[in-house]
Amino acid sequence: MGEGGSAEFLDTRSAITSPLAIRLIGVQGVLTVFYGPDFISVTKDSENPWAIVKPEIYSILMEHFSSGQSLFRSAEDRAQAGPQDTRILDTDSETVAMIKELLETRVRPAIMEDGGDIEYRDFNENDGLVKVKLKGSCRGCDSSTVTLKTGIERMLMHYIPEVKGVEQVCPILSLIGTSDSMYHRFWIKRKK
Repeated sequence: MGEGGSAEFLDTRSAITSPLAIRLIGVQGVLTVFYGPDFISVTKDSENPWAIVKPEIYSILMEHFSSGQSLFRSAEDRAQAGPQDTRILDTDSETVAMIKELLETRVRPAIMEDGGDIEYRDFNENDGLVKVKLKGSCRGCDSSTVTLKTGIERMLMHYIPEVKGVEQVCPILSLIGTSDSMYHRFWIKRKK
């Protein structure tokens, strides 16, 4: 996606803005598609083995990139797809502005190195809890709890005394009873 942006497609409805994402979501077994600044992450279900899914994904990727097609149908779709969550607003408190700044400058780049992203959701001034959502390869990853508690939480609590903890907003898929162990990931790093 370039320029530090990311976009996540959880279903065909959200993927309609991207010709590549709509084709990848159409592959049997593919659950989500995530664009990072220089990589694409594809998450599949457990019923379809990588040996079957991977060649089709590679074929779609190679065809798309060799055709010179854009990732999005329009510049407007591209602008709306990227993270808007860490943009500091006039209505944000000083604490929220500091949280967003740290997430954007320190946390997001590190998480993108592992094929994922983080989205700021909320800060409760009363209990000091920051709510975030992990995306891409970090969604449901076995190491995500460790990353959340020992990495993100510690850093935010160190720099911002008002922060007392960090918790992850449950992804929609986990709310309908799908086990995290059912996800397998595949991601390629695009050359710049």
